[in-house]
Amino acid sequence: MRRVITGENGDGRSLIVMDGPPSGEIGAPGLGGLYEIWHEAFAGAFDRQSGVDFGEASSVLAPGEGKVKVRWFVIEPPPAGAPADAIKAAARERFAQFGAEHELRDQDRHPAMHQTKTLDIICLISGEASLILDDCETRLKPGQIVIQRGTSHAWSAHGGPALFLAVLVDRSTDC
Repeated sequence: MRRVITGENGDGRSLIVMDGPPSGEIGAPGLGGLYEIWHEAFAGAFDRQSGVDFGEASSVLAPGEGKVKVRWFVIEPPPAGAPADAIKAAARERFAQFGAEHELRDQDRHPAMHQTKTLDIICLISGEASLILDDCETRLKPGQIVIQRGTSHAWSAHGGPALFLAVLVDRSTDC
């Protein structure tokens, strides 16, 4: 995974200020994870000459108040034959790792069913996956986009890992 961040020099000419891997990640191959790209306030001006890395070193599920977060995330199919209680416990542990165990909802519907106060624009990049909602689900293919508007949801991968790109916009003051 590579992220390229642009900026400007003192003469106002565009340049690359960062070129490298995600700023932070949580997860491991075979377990899925979050890979941080950017986290910045979406209101007001920004300093194009700054070389500050606004990617987070440690993952937090939702953006801070008044901020937007950009990340990749990977969903893996559950291990074959794993007991449901073990999968639910693993989901609780993972959500706790990124400060979001309190966001979990109906784990009987799906072990990672959760709800945040964000507007999420999510594109499936590779693999196949389903978006699971309270009363329905829909299967997605690469290139398809979901606008997730602060509702209870989960993701399920089919046949292998599913890679997503997500832009999350804080809506905590509106929800």
